[in-house]
Order: sequence, then structure tokens, then C-alpha cells
Amino acid sequence: MHNYDVFNGDADGICALIQLRLAEPCESTLITGVKRDIALAQQVPVESPAQVNILDISLDKNREAVDELLAAGCSVFYVDHHFPGETLPDAPGFTALIDTQPTTCTSLLVDQHLGGRFHNWAIAAAFGDNLNAVGEELAEKAGLSSEQTQALKTLGVCTNYNGYGSTVEDLHFHPADLYRAFVKFADPLDLIASEPAAWQRLRDGYEADMARGLAAHMLSESATSLAVKLPDEGWARRVSGVLGNELANRNPDKACAIVTAQADNTYLVSIRAPLNNRSGADEVARSFPTGGGRKAAAGINSLPAEELQAFLDTMAAFWKS
Repeated sequence: MHNYDVFNGDADGICALIQLRLAEPCESTLITGVKRDIALAQQVPVESPAQVNILDISLDKNREAVDELLAAGCSVFYVDHHFPGETLPDAPGFTALIDTQPTTCTSLLVDQHLGGRFHNWAIAAAFGDNLNAVGEELAEKAGLSSEQTQALKTLGVCTNYNGYGSTVEDLHFHPADLYRAFVKFADPLDLIASEPAAWQRLRDGYEADMARGLAAHMLSESATSLAVKLPDEGWARRVSGVLGNELANRNPDKACAIVTAQADNTYLVSIRAPLNNRSGADEVARSFPTGGGRKAAAGINSLPAEELQAFLDTMAAFWKS
């Protein structure tokens, strides 16, 4: 039976698959893309039964394709922490590990599933998903030094940064290629220590783009929220998500949004709920047609320019109440 690994192109999706494939090596077809490309299950062919592993993409956004896979006789193993919809598929070939709590992520669910066999990859993913308190607690329990903890945090953040962009051409690496480079290491600390070329290029790109992002124009700021506007340029699309995380960490009582201009007179919006109240980002995002995500972090794929002020007002009012 053929294997398909379907995974989000961010740190959480990549680190989740790394753990699975280190535990169970096999030849598989990789299906992934930029972080916001989540309608991935429909890319799996339904001509014959297959084993399909789906990691870190919303079941709610892929339900029709998953139902078709199950009807075709496929076995589907689904691990995720996003809103799954009101019900899960009721089929013998469907197995799920889904937990939408704001303090977990897909890699942590895989880590629990595997009994912590590749625990440092899960810690890196937690930092990449901006679960800093969780990552630090896990690192301390694992007996990691402060230097090792910081190294895993940097790796997670940079891997997450690589997933942002409108197309894979915006990225430093196609997420599938980054996975292939990183899965060679059972422990991410060994990867960091050996400094392969892919890691050096990714880290340097992150540092350069973040410097530009932190100098960007503040669009609005209130007692409960802030928004930064970025231009329609590749560096801006790459940095949008990690910049949102950094601003959230610096302003833990405020919701943060990164509003990035797009060529069609719309905006790509990345939303972070306040770190001290990690909920509501998904509700704000879903109040606009192309919005979605999870409680702590969400986004809008195509916000019309004429709705920008309405979005800013909605964000400020939501957390004020």
C-alpha cells in the first residue's frame, strides 16, 4: 500500500513528520506547501487504497477530501490541533489525535503518541508554534541547558519562518526539501551543532528579514491590540508570521496583527491573540470570509482593502470586551 505524508509547511508540520518517519521509516509521497496552503488532502489520489498521514492542517478545511479518501478504502491517520468541525468521520479507516487546547500543537501530540522518542524535535516545534512557556517547561524537565534550549528555540522559529509566503517561490526552501534535510538528524541539537548549509542559509535569512520587519510601520495601536503593515514584497511575506509572534511576546496583553499588502488590492492578515489570554484569534479571523485558524493564532488569506478598517475595529473591540 502506497504511503502519502500530508503536512503543513511550518515548523509544527515538519517536526511532526520528522518524528513519525524517524520512528517508522518508509518511502512516501510528500504533499505540503506554504503554511497557509492547508487544502492539501485533495492532492492525494483516490484511484486506489493508500495509507494517508495528515499532520497539522484543519480537518474542517479538508473534510470533503478526507471523506473521499475513506470511501476509496484509504486508511487515514490524522493528527492536528486546529478546529476539526462539529463531527469527526465515522469510518473504520480513520484514526485521529486531535486536541484544540491552545497549549498544545501537532508535534506535541505526535511526541505523546511515540512516547517521547524524539522529544527534542517536539520541543523545537513548540517554540516554532510560539508555545514558549510550554517549550521552556519541557526543556527544563528534559534536563536541557539554557544554551540547548535557546538553540532549539532558534531552530523552531526559523523553521516556522520558512513556511510563510504566498507561494513556495517566496520561501528559502520548499518545506518538503527542508524536511528531507532535517530528518537526517534524530536529535535537532546534532543538526545545529553540525551547521549544514541549509540551516546556515535559513538562520541568516531569518535575521535579515526580522530586522526589516521590526522597523515596519505601525498601522494602529490601542490598549488591547496593535497592527503592523508590511509591503507586497517577498521578505515581508516570509517574516509576517514570526514577526507576529515576536510582537505578541513583547506585548503579552495585546492582540497583534501583521497586515501584508497583496497585488490584488487585498491584505494577508496574521493574527495573534494576547499571550495572557490565548483565545479568540480564530473567532476574529472567521468573521471575515477567508479567515480561519486556531484560538491562539489565526489569519485571513484575502482581506479586501475596503474592509481593513472594519478588521482593525473588530480586533480592538473583541479583546476590549
